[in-house]
Amino acid sequence: MSRTAQEQANLDLVLRMFAEVLNPMDSRAVDRFIAPGYIQHNQAVTPGRDSLKAFLDMIRGQTPDAVHDVKRAFVDGDHVTVHYHVRRWPDDLGWAVIDIFRVEDGMIAEHWDVMQDVVADGPNPLGPF
Repeated sequence: MSRTAQEQANLDLVLRMFAEVLNPMDSRAVDRFIAPGYIQHNQAVTPGRDSLKAFLDMIRGQTPDAVHDVKRAFVDGDHVTVHYHVRRWPDDLGWAVIDIFRVEDGMIAEHWDVMQDVVADGPNPLGPF
């Protein structure tokens, strides 16, 4: 099954947002990717684009060495799903995260996420990635 041109554009947008916003935690770049009416479903972050900017600034201040290591990404129409590894500092086991983004008119319009801790000695020998 191949992607449509629009699906590829949606996937490219989200991956560029990871490269230019999330990895550098650059709140100044948010407006290039996130729609003004951005709908946020993460219950730890207040709604809206300005709240996302403030959240990125706070996280950058607390964990300036954090990385968002994308492992896989999928697109289905206007939804892009990204599975990635967040590490807040160099020896952090971090979190396994799945973000779901809805793209509308070339901008990220809506976001959902789920996270779990990465553990060193869990009962399952398979890692989360």
